[in-house]
Amino acid sequence: MPGSVLTGVGVSPGLAVGPVLRMGEPPGAPADGELLPDAVRDAEAERVSAAMAQVAAELQARAAQAQGDAVAVLEATALMAGDPALEAAAVERVRVHGLPAERAVWDAAGEVAEVLRGLGGYLGERSRDVLDVRDRIVARLRGVASPGVPTSDVPFVLVARDLAPADTATLDLTVVRALVTEEGGPTSHTAILARSLGIPAVVAVPGVTELADGTVVLVDGGAGSLTVDPADADRERAGRRAGARRRSFDGHGTTADGRRVALLANVGDPAGSDAAAAANAEGIGLFRTEFCFLDRQDAPTVEEQAQLYREVLAPMRGKRVVVRTLDAGADKPLPFLPAADEPNPALGVRGLRTSWRSPGLLDDQLRAISLAAQDTGAQVWVMAPMVATRDEAEAFVSRCSAHGLEQAGVMVEVPAAALTAPAILDVAAFASLGTNDLAQYTLAADRMLGDLAALNDPFQPALLRLVEMTATAGVARGRPVGVCGEAAADPALACVLVGLGVTSLSMTPAALGDVAAALAGATTQECQAASRAAVGASSAVEARVAARACLPRLADLGL
Repeated sequence: MPGSVLTGVGVSPGLAVGPVLRMGEPPGAPADGELLPDAVRDAEAERVSAAMAQVAAELQARAAQAQGDAVAVLEATALMAGDPALEAAAVERVRVHGLPAERAVWDAAGEVAEVLRGLGGYLGERSRDVLDVRDRIVARLRGVASPGVPTSDVPFVLVARDLAPADTATLDLTVVRALVTEEGGPTSHTAILARSLGIPAVVAVPGVTELADGTVVLVDGGAGSLTVDPADADRERAGRRAGARRRSFDGHGTTADGRRVALLANVGDPAGSDAAAAANAEGIGLFRTEFCFLDRQDAPTVEEQAQLYREVLAPMRGKRVVVRTLDAGADKPLPFLPAADEPNPALGVRGLRTSWRSPGLLDDQLRAISLAAQDTGAQVWVMAPMVATRDEAEAFVSRCSAHGLEQAGVMVEVPAAALTAPAILDVAAFASLGTNDLAQYTLAADRMLGDLAALNDPFQPALLRLVEMTATAGVARGRPVGVCGEAAADPALACVLVGLGVTSLSMTPAALGDVAAALAGATTQECQAASRAAVGASSAVEARVAARACLPRLADLGL
């Protein structure tokens, strides 16, 4: 119906208007058929191996042409397509059980995806990737085009049930004006990559895939809405804003009345640090160190770690770099970490808790961070993930001090840490709110489940109250309190967070310009009014609307 509005969760701000084009559907499940005779099983098994190799090569070729976050996503997907374990499982189903190639791949990949889904958390995210790889291999075996983004010479709004990382990472931004999905959540690959690409995006929009191709829609990534057949004036407004989506950042975050707010970047490797420096980030608010430990059978040595950390710290000479110690275990297992069979990995031995079993691993990492800090001139702060109590915070600070790291703080991802923030900030030098995990633990909602995306909306008043409690404790003690979760990249929410007392915001480098513009267009008083309106709301939807009403410049900025 013309003028009707569909709502979801806005994950990347901006306005865009254009005709809908829906994502091509993946191949359906192969039909059950007769088992293959022994004489053809070897040849059929070879078809499986060949198709997997071809898909892996195609994805690797796309990675070679990609840039930024897309490179890592495509390379990881290519590795999955060529996974020897997946190939062996599919080949066994052909040679031993006589299944046709398509059915063998379908069943083998489905089994892997189900195991990952059951683990939840980071590994649960990978289940969608496995199914994407499965669909590509099955399409190759059938001799049909791989599922994915439709081709068009005319700019369009891409609508899909969900997007695989390999699709999102290689979007042609000359024609794709915005992304809208029926599933997914605020921390999905689609959301993260949409922000890094600077393209408007809304996820978790019920019924959006029922729109017919060619239907003209207006996407508002800030408000999380989709207007069907918008009025001419709205189309013109969106068209004017579309050409100015990419904003630069001058390296100095302030509100309209001059209140300083440090705008930092989230990075996970040396390339990310280079991107942060190029975007004029004021520093790094979250340096994820897991890249040093992944794909290894043994833990890296102190010197190996130190050298990798130097590469991340070097571009940030004279600037703050907040290093998060290893966030692994449970749902992100590593071969060299003692593991236990945990029925609920998200509530298991992860983050700082892994040091209870492997204290030497944490001490080696702290020693490596200390060595790198001495050589690079960066202002190195260190924080531990998954801290829940004052005792844990105090023990971590003491261990950091033993390695000469005096700026030691904590991640606030567990509601208990926010509720006891005064006690924790009596011993910790700073706190950084990881809003992704804090939301899922506060709302008891797995952040990777599209059905629960509305609960994981960072505008949830319950989540904002925990942010406020933590920030208030920081102000009372003169301790900095930042936000490094995905919430910091939302321009409207950034203003709310500043109004709650947050002193720094860390995000993907591509979001710095928009967030800086939003803050520069709002006074401290307006930010505080927006925060009061959001915290006092009865729902995330109401909180977003109420906050934006207090920030009149956002609409003018196209945010």
